[in-house]
Amino acid sequence: VQLVESGGGLVQAGGSLRLSCTASGNIFSIHNMGWYRQAPGKQREMVATITSSGFPTYADIMKGRSTITLSNWNTMYLEMNNLKPEDSSVYYCYSKLVVGGGKNVGVDYWGKGTLVTVSS
Repeated sequence: VQLVESGGGLVQAGGSLRLSCTASGNIFSIHNMGWYRQAPGKQREMVATITSSGFPTYADIMKGRSTITLSNWNTMYLEMNNLKPEDSSVYYCYSKLVVGGGKNVGVDYWGKGTLVTVSS
C-alpha cells in the first residue's frame, strides 16, 4: 500500500496550491483520508480529513481557506487558498484503510509528504 502526494511547491503569500494524494496497492476499502502538516520543530497537526462518503472535517488552522475533496475512491485533494507564511510545512497524506486479504481492521498509512513553502 502506498500513499503518494503531489502538488507542493513555492508560492507567494496570498496564493493558492492544490495538493493531491493517491492511495494504491492491495486495498480492500478506505475508511477515511486526510491531510496533516508538520513544520520544523513542531508537532504534526491535522489540516483536514474526509470520510469515504465525502464528509469533511477541518481544523481551525485552515478553516475557510481550504477545501478537501475525494475523487473516485482513492484520490484526495486539498485546495488551499490565501496561503500565509505560517502555512509553510511538509504536508502529509493519511488514510485509515483495510488491506485486502487481511483482517477487516483499519490500519493507518502515511505518505512521505510534500513540501509547501509560502514566501512573504
